[in-house]
Amino acid sequence: GQAPKRRRTSEPIEIEDRLESLICRVGEKSTSSLESNLEGLAGVLEADLPNYKNKILRILCSVARLLPEKLTVYTTLVGLLNARNYNFGGEFVEAMIRQLKETLKNNLYNEAVYLVRFLSDLVNCHVIAAPSMVAMFENFVSVTQEEDVPQVRSDWFVYVVLSCLPWVGKELYEKKDVEMDRLLSQIEVYLKGRVKTHVLMLQVWTAEKPHPQEEYLDCLWAQIQKLKKDRWQERHILRPYIAFDSVLCEALQHNLPPFTPPGHMPDAQYPMPRVVFRMFDYTDAPEGPVMPGSHSVERFVIEENLHCIIKTHWKERKTCAAQLLSYPGKNKIPLNYHIVEVIFGELFQLPSPPHIDVMYTTLLIELCKLQPGSLPQVLAQATEMLYMRLDTMNTTCIDRLINWFSHHLSNFQFRWSWDDWSDCLTVDQDKPKPKFVKEVLEKCMRLSYHQRIVDIVPPTFSALIPAEPIFIYKYQDESASSLPGYPVSVTVGNAIKNRASNEEILTILKEVPNPNQEDDDDEGESFNPLKIDVFLQTLLHLAAKSFSHSFSALGKFHEILKALTDTDEGKLHILKVVYEVWRNHPQMIAVLVDKMIRTQIVDCAAVANWLFSQDMAHEFTRLFIWEILHSTIRKMDKHVQKIQQELEEAKDKLEKQQHKRRDSGDDEDMDKASEDEEGQLEEQIERLQEKVESAQSEQKNLFLVIFQRFIMLLTEHLVRCETGSVDISTPWYKNCIERLQQIFLMV
Repeated sequence: GQAPKRRRTSEPIEIEDRLESLICRVGEKSTSSLESNLEGLAGVLEADLPNYKNKILRILCSVARLLPEKLTVYTTLVGLLNARNYNFGGEFVEAMIRQLKETLKNNLYNEAVYLVRFLSDLVNCHVIAAPSMVAMFENFVSVTQEEDVPQVRSDWFVYVVLSCLPWVGKELYEKKDVEMDRLLSQIEVYLKGRVKTHVLMLQVWTAEKPHPQEEYLDCLWAQIQKLKKDRWQERHILRPYIAFDSVLCEALQHNLPPFTPPGHMPDAQYPMPRVVFRMFDYTDAPEGPVMPGSHSVERFVIEENLHCIIKTHWKERKTCAAQLLSYPGKNKIPLNYHIVEVIFGELFQLPSPPHIDVMYTTLLIELCKLQPGSLPQVLAQATEMLYMRLDTMNTTCIDRLINWFSHHLSNFQFRWSWDDWSDCLTVDQDKPKPKFVKEVLEKCMRLSYHQRIVDIVPPTFSALIPAEPIFIYKYQDESASSLPGYPVSVTVGNAIKNRASNEEILTILKEVPNPNQEDDDDEGESFNPLKIDVFLQTLLHLAAKSFSHSFSALGKFHEILKALTDTDEGKLHILKVVYEVWRNHPQMIAVLVDKMIRTQIVDCAAVANWLFSQDMAHEFTRLFIWEILHSTIRKMDKHVQKIQQELEEAKDKLEKQQHKRRDSGDDEDMDKASEDEEGQLEEQIERLQEKVESAQSEQKNLFLVIFQRFIMLLTEHLVRCETGSVDISTPWYKNCIERLQQIFLMV
């Protein structure tokens, strides 16, 4: 008798799934018109309201938050339901307000923007009364009057109001023009008084031409000003509710409950300010529809919707690419140009892109496959523009451009018209263009092999082609026999091949003379660079075949390497040796240093000292140096966070244990066991406390080393330029300052 029961319980679930699918897919490609689909769906949902009201409310609240690119489709649907069932409309508005409070409480500010925008568009659908929306906006703008709050808090509330106006400005102005004028003048006063020192650090280019890199609120304000001047007429937002005007205008409207913005909390994480990325204008898209100007509100709406599509689908590159290319209204705009600009805008966003860098590469590859006749040409045009503007481009953005371009080329047989960039061959190799080409070719080699790069690049570019990534072993052959460490290197090599024990190898290494000591000196335990040199050169030479050979060599002889590097000088020297032998293979250097930090052969501060040392000065502006440093900083950060988390967990456990003991009453056996466990936990907490303090002090030391070295380098440069009466603004200086800023933005 179980079967019918099971069917009965699964039936509602099937209906719920069907409802979810119907709601989520409305507005996608269909043989019928959007209006008839919406009307049909409203009818289905109305019929299901008696049994599935809560489920329908939940789904509609979710799509309002998570599918902002289909905003007006869903507001129309809610409008139709409200016209048929006034109580449901009221419950939906209440549910949205509850959700808005929840998202703000949980620091989900981007989602909160979409919820407020949804509510504002419900004014157009006659669900919400215009005066109550204006009142909500007034409360939002009143945040700018708060004292002792971060600017990013006030910015966010102002941004929310301004970003809703392309959708609802016309309707609100018709009903409440005096209040709206007052609101906008309050916003104007606030914007004029804002501090904008952050803008320079967030700009992709330092040059204002051909496109100024505007601060996001300034740009949006200019767009809204123009919209107001145009009497709130915008021509891009899809507005399905217009077709239902006769039905919707009969509906009763709801007043929003008074909404007071939650107060500022010290742990609140407001969205960071950003700069609006611009690389195209109407002159760059010569054929077809004209690109809206940078201060037209259509530009804001298009970009906002494209960002929303990426945010919704970024984990599925194929879906994401297809959704971008089937953007509504695509025939009225040069869509490919907008897509490419928005993707690069996200990739170059400072301090970090919204999504993982490689996502943008795979997305652009997918777009090229879907639109082979048009998108690759736009992308090539964009790449050419980026190359032309390298001189004023932010160094961090150049890094991302190098990584993107090399990865992209590797998916298209490394085909590129290199000859078009031959201008980089006639300038100093320290200049941005030759440096860029050199780094791109280096990254391309990592994704293929040396000979392939030699074959794809014109012979004239030979100076920029990376060296063949071969191991440089100074004890290679008889010609090296005069070197002091040569005899021992042969013995050590044979010992490693014959699987000698660590003790035997350490005994052999004792034979190595110490160049730092006088002959009559007692041997002592002082640092012996030659010992490290002989052992590590020989070991890495034998393991040079691959990454995994090298890793297992470091693992197998970990004990010896730890013994050789027990001093700071030893740690520094071991890194020097790694560089000497693999200087033509930056990727191998990076992975070996990474491995040595993980296995604690060297520490993070030693890596920083080595990268800033005089020996590495000639490589200072190379990308691999900074990849190693950033990876080191991140590793240190993760290490500190991990121990802090362990400490918090142990404290929580102890607290629960104490509660349990208090609750258990007089049971002596329980008491005894609990006390023992508490004692162990307290010891563990003490140990972890020490580990946290030690890790934090190590982290502090790492940053001290980095910042001191930067100060020393920059001071030396300034003195050199002053004494030689030279302009300080060299490519090296720009690179150094921007690398310093990059570290600040990581901290």
